[in-house]
Amino acid sequence: MRLRESGDAFAHACRIAPESGAGTLVYVGRFDLAEFAVVLEPAEPLRSARRAFYAGMVALTDALRAYAPPSKPITIVWPDAVRIDGGLVGGGRMGWPPGADEAASPPWLVFGAMIRTVAMADDEPGVHPLASALDQEGFGEAGAAQVTESFARHLMLAIDGWQAEGFDRVARDYLSRIPRERQTIQRIDDRGDLLTRRIGGTATVERSDLMQALATPSWLDPTLGGPRL
Repeated sequence: MRLRESGDAFAHACRIAPESGAGTLVYVGRFDLAEFAVVLEPAEPLRSARRAFYAGMVALTDALRAYAPPSKPITIVWPDAVRIDGGLVGGGRMGWPPGADEAASPPWLVFGAMIRTVAMADDEPGVHPLASALDQEGFGEAGAAQVTESFARHLMLAIDGWQAEGFDRVARDYLSRIPRERQTIQRIDDRGDLLTRRIGGTATVERSDLMQALATPSWLDPTLGGPRL
């Protein structure tokens, strides 16, 4: 489903999810931003189904890797921000029905994403050193349409890998893309929380709560309606 430039793919997908069903892809027709959202219908309790967010992030970064210049580093800052060579280009987010029972299968989930394809700011180079766009990173002709199509293909691959090998396959792929401190071991638990343990230190495990983190996307500027600068 294509929306006009002023549309909000994530909000629209959440509104139509109860009727549209799994696999519905909503995208916005913009040239400076790849903005899309997909409806999912998990068959497990919400507390564990929320891990589908990680499959979406794997698919999103794989979609970018398909068009990236050789050796261009594409990383995820847990849980939701995507950086290319250190510059923030966007990220992912997830929605579910308000008040949904954590112990029951939700009627729907929505994974949404935005990736800045073209730098539109009029500022001089270097004014926003922590932000970037695909055109600034050498992605050539890869625009919003190409990123959206690539994401759809890679999401199907990620979900297929999950079904065939279990969530551990998705977790390994995701964890390989996040920077981490030396002498640490990380894993994702059944609720989607990130657990970090230091090697040789105390037995204390640091827990990062996925549901709490998803409440406010770290990469999104509400004023701009897009990735932060």
